[in-house]
Order: sequence, then structure tokens, then C-alpha cells
Amino acid sequence: MDGTIIIGLYIFVLALFAGAELIAKVPPTLHTPLMSGSNAISGIAILGALVVAGETICIEGNSVIGLLAVVFATINVVGGYMVTDRMLQMFKKK
Repeated sequence: MDGTIIIGLYIFVLALFAGAELIAKVPPTLHTPLMSGSNAISGIAILGALVVAGETICIEGNSVIGLLAVVFATINVVGGYMVTDRMLQMFKKK
């Protein structure tokens, strides 16, 4: 069990570094369109978090982690759609 946690932590840290590098390389003009496209991925994360939070067998902390995942993914999706809507409003004729 301890080896699994260490490997998972190792992959998580590597993903943090890779994500930070990728985000730093994105030019500002592409940032908003890429963020609006990533809303679908956050929607999938919400589904996965709902599955974890709704398990009938409550393993230590899984329901709390699942609830936090649902909350954060929902904030991400709603915020992304708000930014996308604001971006699209700039292109409408007045």
C-alpha cells in the first residue's frame, strides 16, 4: 500500500511540473480559447468525482475527496463558461 501511495504522489508531482511548463508556454492570445475548450475535460472530472463521492462503501476520506473534487470541478466549469461568454460578447456587433 505504501508503494502505491508513493508512486501516485510521484506521478502527481511530475504532472504538476509538466502542467506548469505547458501553461507557461501558451501565448496570451490563445489562453482563453484553450481554457474554454478544457471545460469538457472538467465536465468529465465532475462525472468521475460524482462516482467517487457516491460510492456505497465509504473508505476513509473518499467521500470528502469526492465532494471536494465535485466542488472544484464545478467552479472550473462555471468559471470557464463565464470567461467564454465574456470573450464571445467582445465579437458581437453593437
